[in-house]
Amino acid sequence: MDRTLAILKPDCTRRKLTGKAIDFILEKGFKIKAIRTLTLKKEEAEAFYAVHRGKPFFNDLTSYMTSGPIFAMVLEKQNCVEDFRKVIGHTDPKKAENGTLRKLYGINIQENFVHGSDSEENANKEIAFFFPLIEIIT
Repeated sequence: MDRTLAILKPDCTRRKLTGKAIDFILEKGFKIKAIRTLTLKKEEAEAFYAVHRGKPFFNDLTSYMTSGPIFAMVLEKQNCVEDFRKVIGHTDPKKAENGTLRKLYGINIQENFVHGSDSEENANKEIAFFFPLIEIIT
């Protein structure tokens, strides 16, 4: 089984849509192997999104990701990374396919409801950022 990291972002939690999002993810056949609610500190958000450092949106992104609680989750399923990317849709909710989480609930390209790892390599790194192995159900 493959794994990916999913984050329900501050706009999701602020609008009290975490239950709907989790139900949606489970209905698509993903298993939640670990889940944690937290509010990122600025330094943590900057470390997580370090790949975007220097880009024009970096400060807005890290400020947004520290603006409220998030739900970080380890998901498991065959072909997990690719399937979850399809389930969440395009980064810009206006361009996302109908029936995806971002099309259903995303506000704009920044407040786009959910994060999903973009590769298996990044999934492993991102999972390790939020979860020690002992916390992940095997």
